[in-house]
Amino acid sequence: MYLDATKKAEIFNQYGKTGTDTGSAESQIALFTYRISHLTEHMKRNRKDHGTERALTALVGKRRALLTYLKKRDINRYRAIIKALGLRK
Repeated sequence: MYLDATKKAEIFNQYGKTGTDTGSAESQIALFTYRISHLTEHMKRNRKDHGTERALTALVGKRRALLTYLKKRDINRYRAIIKALGLRK
């Protein structure tokens, strides 16, 4: 599988406050971004996979909602995660 426990732990260590911080907005956004990039590559190869397309759309919406939440709560944390993940140009 593309996302095993070690990869999740690596993402949470890098973007979370601690290694076991799985609930912070930054760690969730980073996890969603990793999953979105994987599903985007899958969609490039399998254009007619509508289930994956729906899941990808849902993930993008969840990430967008978390980014909006973070932007309203703490603009500095928002700017840091955007820069770290390279989401805006």
